[in-house]
Amino acid sequence: MTSKIGLISLGCAKNRVNSEQMLYLLREAGYEIQSGDDAALETYEADAVVVNTCGFIESAKTEAIDTILELAEAKKSGRIKKIIVAGCLAERYKDEILSELPEIDAVLGVGSYSEIVAAVKSALDGKAYAGFGDKNAPEPETKRILSTSQAWAYLKIAEGCDNRCAYCVIPDIRGRFRSRPLENVVQEARELAQRGVRELIVVAQDTTRYGLDLYGKRRLPELLEQLVKINELRWIRLHYLYPHEVDDRLIEVIANNEKILNYLDIPIQHISDTVLRKMGRRGSGAEIRALLKRLREKIPGLVLRTSLITGLPGEGEAEFRELYDFLKEARIERAGVFAYSPEEGTPASLMEYPDHETACQRAEALMALQSDIMDRFNESRIGAVTTVLAEGFDGAHYVGRSFAESPEIDGMIRFTGRDIRPGAFYEVEIKGTYDGEPLGSVKGNPPARK
Repeated sequence: MTSKIGLISLGCAKNRVNSEQMLYLLREAGYEIQSGDDAALETYEADAVVVNTCGFIESAKTEAIDTILELAEAKKSGRIKKIIVAGCLAERYKDEILSELPEIDAVLGVGSYSEIVAAVKSALDGKAYAGFGDKNAPEPETKRILSTSQAWAYLKIAEGCDNRCAYCVIPDIRGRFRSRPLENVVQEARELAQRGVRELIVVAQDTTRYGLDLYGKRRLPELLEQLVKINELRWIRLHYLYPHEVDDRLIEVIANNEKILNYLDIPIQHISDTVLRKMGRRGSGAEIRALLKRLREKIPGLVLRTSLITGLPGEGEAEFRELYDFLKEARIERAGVFAYSPEEGTPASLMEYPDHETACQRAEALMALQSDIMDRFNESRIGAVTTVLAEGFDGAHYVGRSFAESPEIDGMIRFTGRDIRPGAFYEVEIKGTYDGEPLGSVKGNPPARK
């Protein structure tokens, strides 16, 4: 009888790509794949479950450990037989994870995703397995089973990070920055497009650094110029652009290619020079302001996403007020706000920083401001017609995304229409809002070009 394997992917988009690669390897080895990584754990049944974990911040570690403990209960009841833990949590706590969580049958660090078949086989045979390969090795060019919509997918162009921000453990967990060869990235994009993917979300820890390690220069603009030539692709979305590295050449390529969406994810974390220096970030608050101004001028209708952290070392009331006032004037359409949590082993954890309650209060104040910015942005769209990629039906409306909504983080546009097909594009007129999200109807009814 073929063993049934489940996989639960936690954390970031880059982690999901590794999960999809593991699914491919398991399927090729003849295992039956449990459908969906988001099945309710209380009903999960499988011979083995792989948990691909995040270990970046305290909340991510807690989520990973809670998931493992829930699976341990399922193991006790007999609904699952073996637990395999992979990814960042395993890598970060390689010396403790098996002793602290004896319910685990096998572990894989971030350099050993390709060993997933051996780990599962060993666990099913009743033998412990621990794989911790070189986390600085080139990224394996492994095919994937998409776990997202068949109409969109992540395209990971590099792994690791060299930025060494004072608060961040990612370089220690994921290794140095390693770009994938340009021709390999383009070939994967072609294959995804041929399989029906119409939107690619380009990701890396720092996409603007792409190519620097392999070619001695940044080659994201050249990569994008190759991707836009793929006829079947409709949308290309950019995430995680390091603000200091966004130059005129990159802006020109984005502005001059319709397939590259007017949506940029640029994590700035803070705006105060004092805080930025303590964080080890390159550039200043003035340079960030100038960049955002230049982007808005060169790319009309641009939607920006960023991430902000409150309570970092160096943040007093004046520095927080500067951050609050900046968000108020910049009107960034999408912002994730996080209260700082000191991570062991980072330089920032040894610095003086505001207490956690203060950090949380400041985060709440920013989130309230951001909620108002989002509401005003959505109201400003009423009366506009926008292209929407349909994703499904929520019981009351069809749901989909425009250029302004990135999958899994930005919500949806709800709309009405006839004979709507997931994966097709429609021209939707925004007529109002519903639960804070845009609500509209298909203008005419025939679908736009697929």
